[in-house]
Amino acid sequence: MELRLDGVGKRYGEETWGVRDVDLELGPGIHGLVGPNGAGKSTLMRIVTTVLEPTAGDVYWSGTNIENDPAAVRRVLGYLPQEFGTYPDLTAREFLTYIATLRGLDRETTAARVEEVLALTNLQEVADRRLRTFSGGMRQRVGIAQALVNDPELLVVDEPTVGLDPEERVRFRNVITGAASDRVVVLSTHIVPDIEATANTVALLSDGQLLTHTEPASLVEAAAGQVYECTVQRNQLEKLQRNYQVSSTVQRADGIEVRLIADDHPGSDAREVTPTLEDGYLYRVNHTGL
Repeated sequence: MELRLDGVGKRYGEETWGVRDVDLELGPGIHGLVGPNGAGKSTLMRIVTTVLEPTAGDVYWSGTNIENDPAAVRRVLGYLPQEFGTYPDLTAREFLTYIATLRGLDRETTAARVEEVLALTNLQEVADRRLRTFSGGMRQRVGIAQALVNDPELLVVDEPTVGLDPEERVRFRNVITGAASDRVVVLSTHIVPDIEATANTVALLSDGQLLTHTEPASLVEAAAGQVYECTVQRNQLEKLQRNYQVSSTVQRADGIEVRLIADDHPGSDAREVTPTLEDGYLYRVNHTGL
């Protein structure tokens, strides 16, 4: 069970590349796909799920070129795209039953799997409500449920926790972590803590190219000695933002606590702190020449 990308690229028009020269080998486990907006994450995921054909390179699922045989990946795929549509007049249970049937599950398996994913996504109590009555967060949970309903070997999810409250985000992380031991999971998100809490590896894209594919700890270690915190007054914040990569600010009683990334010590009031995966991500994106 392996997803392999060899020199994958997608060109729009004559000269604009959405992604270019991407090489990846992904086995069972959770693989986080992160990068700035416009980095090419969604384009890459559409190629992997056969929605788009690559302009260059090849994608293989367990040794089979999916451009030559799209069914090889489609029959084992669970996919939650960033823009997810439903049938508003169906109930959640009806919709999931319909999706399971489309994916070839028999009646008995369908009934069992629908109940399982309703429970996993905390939708049992609203399973017989029409989807048009659902909030954005509830619809997102239906999207996660439909991606899991066929018990896929390859699970591809694009921004899965958008619209979920903190409790539901934790539930999603637990579901994905529990399901990842015997499948390949590709998780694209701009919420880096979701990657930090779940991923076995991180693939970092920027400007359509793969900067690194590594374990989260390695990305964190790369930023060691480069992350600082200090407390400043509001009139000092703008200067820090001009000169450094500021990753967060928190209002305190004595001023604004600033977390920043710097190659050199930013001043006597700053203290070095332990980096997080988000710090490592920001450091690597802004040091693409390293």
